[in-house]
Amino acid sequence: MIIRHATEQDCPTIATIYNHAVVHTAAIWNDKTVDAHNRVEWLAARRNAGYPVLVMDDNGEVTGYASFGDWRAFDGFRHTVEHSVYVHPDHQGKGIGRALMVQLIDEARAIGKHVMVAGIEAQNVASITLHQSLGFVISAQMPQVGTKFGRWLDLTFMQLQLDTRSEPDAIG
Repeated sequence: MIIRHATEQDCPTIATIYNHAVVHTAAIWNDKTVDAHNRVEWLAARRNAGYPVLVMDDNGEVTGYASFGDWRAFDGFRHTVEHSVYVHPDHQGKGIGRALMVQLIDEARAIGKHVMVAGIEAQNVASITLHQSLGFVISAQMPQVGTKFGRWLDLTFMQLQLDTRSEPDAIG
């Protein structure tokens, strides 16, 4: 298995993984599924912003993906990103999410980001545990800020400081 940057050819599988999470989990707080074209546009937008989309490739089969984007769309948040990582249900529990996260953290550091944020449905113990093992700390609990499957969802925010800069860089 290798981790590589996603291509347009990966987008149908990325859509399949995304859609499974939409339909079967509270990991994604959307009710609508997407098609491959939507993921091609999403991939292009990430690339245009200078952000990676990584895939785990197991002999040509994409088994998971991860990416990050702007946390908030204001200049003052330019050093902070929010990430997502999803693994195909047939491949969960094999360390794919961890491997993708480690590489994603490295990529965020390489482009000078200062903090990585995770927004996790509060009952997703596996994701919270994974993030804690990578050094993320819980920074906020937000009760009943979302809904899916006819119930309120609580949001746990976690964050990882990526560097030790004492002052931010000026706008470039």
